[in-house]
Amino acid sequence: MTNKPKQKTRVAIFGGSGYGGSELLRILLFHPNVEIVLITANEHAGKPIGEVHKNLFGISEHIFERLPENLSALTDIDVAFFALPHGHALSLIPQLPAQVKAIDLSGDFRIDDKAIFTEFYKIEHTASALQSKFVYGLTEVNRNEISNAQYIANPGCFATATLLALAPLVKNGGLTGKIIVDAKTGSSGSGAKAAANTHHPQRTTSFYAYKPFVHQHLPEIKQCLTTVGALTSEFVFMTHSLPVARGIFVSCYLELTEPISAKAIQKIYRDFYKDSFFIRLVQGSPDINWVKTTNYCDISVHTSGRDVVIFAAIDNLVKGAAGQAVQNMNLMFGLEETTALNLVGTNP
Repeated sequence: MTNKPKQKTRVAIFGGSGYGGSELLRILLFHPNVEIVLITANEHAGKPIGEVHKNLFGISEHIFERLPENLSALTDIDVAFFALPHGHALSLIPQLPAQVKAIDLSGDFRIDDKAIFTEFYKIEHTASALQSKFVYGLTEVNRNEISNAQYIANPGCFATATLLALAPLVKNGGLTGKIIVDAKTGSSGSGAKAAANTHHPQRTTSFYAYKPFVHQHLPEIKQCLTTVGALTSEFVFMTHSLPVARGIFVSCYLELTEPISAKAIQKIYRDFYKDSFFIRLVQGSPDINWVKTTNYCDISVHTSGRDVVIFAAIDNLVKGAAGQAVQNMNLMFGLEETTALNLVGTNP
């Protein structure tokens, strides 16, 4: 008697032409448990994916398709990834057949409070009835909930790095005063379409801050931290533009109620992340060069009396987007969490 081969998870990717879609394809095309059955990109419909994403040339014969008019007819897929601009998933995910799981890489379902969502995203939330069914997909914090979820709101890239840096200390308690987060990102975080602030002559020698106090990732960070522990500290979050293509580096400054030794605080982080393969606790400073193109988050912690500084680095397109989305999909379908994500960086 022969064992019947296990059926692969059938995947659809909505929005395959952007950077997030490109990274989803780079990972999922080599996922041993996945069959990609649909990739949409309206402006590139009919083109092979390798014609749009030159790094995938010759890898696959998949063709971009137009967004189907009737998503309720997609009964042959198991999970849909949405790598579309903010606002699109609000109308599309409610159309999916009831049995189809969804992972949204936009900000449409990250924030529980409808008024706060509108304040930060400047659009109305039109799928409030579905919001309560979404689990916030910060894998290392919400692993159990993700495993049983049908819908995942994949975290933002800044939020991922910041939350992974802060979660162990917030969980442990003992914070006082302000938490100040100084976050920096590469140009790919602005998306694949050219804009004045991502144009190479403008960006290559430039460094500047943007969206002070109003960045859209701020409310999801605060929302998630309140589920991790008692967060009573004031929170200041500032974002900056780096003259690099990809990577996020966050520096978090905070104060404890009591002095803590380096050994004690490092134990807090080791214990919190003992089952988290993609968290690497490093000495000195993390470096975006060593996490680029990978699903790793490198973290280091430093103390001086009651003052603590935490550094974290991720690839904004992998751990901050597509990689974390695949990590969540693996959990949702009972697969090994690291499947297809053993991606290593380059040197240099």
